[in-house]
Amino acid sequence: MEGLRKREQRHGRIKKGIRKKVSGTTGRPRLTVYRSNRDIYAQIINDESGITLAAASSKNADPNAKTPTEKAKSVGAAIAAKAIEANIEKVVFDRNGYLYHGRVKALAEGAREKGLNF
Repeated sequence: MEGLRKREQRHGRIKKGIRKKVSGTTGRPRLTVYRSNRDIYAQIINDESGITLAAASSKNADPNAKTPTEKAKSVGAAIAAKAIEANIEKVVFDRNGYLYHGRVKALAEGAREKGLNF
């Protein structure tokens, strides 16, 4: 159990460091990612007013996606479509302490392919 606690503390430190630098504004909201073992979630947040402008998750993403990476890419495409529908083209990407690799990278690439700029 000690190793798990250290891992959570390390993740918290990394996340805190990222959030010091990254913040969403009205003109450029924050695209944040949450990754669980089973699913991946994305939200576009305006930190000035504390409002979630758009959200997407792998629970209601493309049913044809078989691998977790494909699901993440479809979540990125879904969040980009919702953002463009809400007249949001530019965002700040918040990887939320996760490494920019695998599912997090696939989500970002899916969002970029559908026209979101970050």
